[in-house]
Amino acid sequence: MTTTLLRDHDLAAAFDRGADSYDRLVALNPGYHAHLRRSARRLQLPGGGAGLRVLDLGCGTGASTAALLATAPAAEIVAVDASAGMLARAAAKDWPDRVTFRQAPAEALAEAGVTGPFDAVFAAYLLRNVTDPDHVLAQVRDLLAPGGRLAVHEYTLSGSRAHRAVWAAVCRAVVQPAGTLAGDRDLYRHLRRSVVDFDTVGTLRGRLRCAGFTGVRALPMPGWPTGVLHTLLARTPRPGETV
Repeated sequence: MTTTLLRDHDLAAAFDRGADSYDRLVALNPGYHAHLRRSARRLQLPGGGAGLRVLDLGCGTGASTAALLATAPAAEIVAVDASAGMLARAAAKDWPDRVTFRQAPAEALAEAGVTGPFDAVFAAYLLRNVTDPDHVLAQVRDLLAPGGRLAVHEYTLSGSRAHRAVWAAVCRAVVQPAGTLAGDRDLYRHLRRSVVDFDTVGTLRGRLRCAGFTGVRALPMPGWPTGVLHTLLARTPRPGETV
């Protein structure tokens, strides 16, 4: 049976409904928080982030925000999400004053008052959940300072049949049963299909280049998600630099 992907307000509403159980469910994913921290470290923000302004785009309940804070404890972090429920869970946690939260859809950041420049953007589990990833990447490029860094932490399959089979097995054994028990069946069915239907890692690299980023590279994640979960790193061109 084909599952229709949730989009726009339906997806935001699904995340609102799933917010209370989200942290418990992702904790069932071995290495979930360690993987986020690895991608955050791959940004290689100097000086512990001192003097830097970082956008956490699609922060959810704050797991990506915590990963950024662990690797760049001195940075100013602006964490943004479209889901009011997820954002409320994130904001209720204990954060230093330099971490702030804003509700805004990734497709309309400027309209929601999210303005640059940022020295870095961290986008975890975001691009496959937006209607127009090219538009989102164009906004990110415009928000970044020249030479600004982007890390996309995403389930994006290698293209290998074996890695596709790993994702299917994980969904059947863990993701969908856990989501169903939590009463969030539609959201976690969407999660399964969103990965299968999204870009392969090679396609996503090309998408970043077409969006005007340079230095684009993809790094695999160790452990069970090898070939399933990647960090894509890129930056905006410096003055006089061609893409």
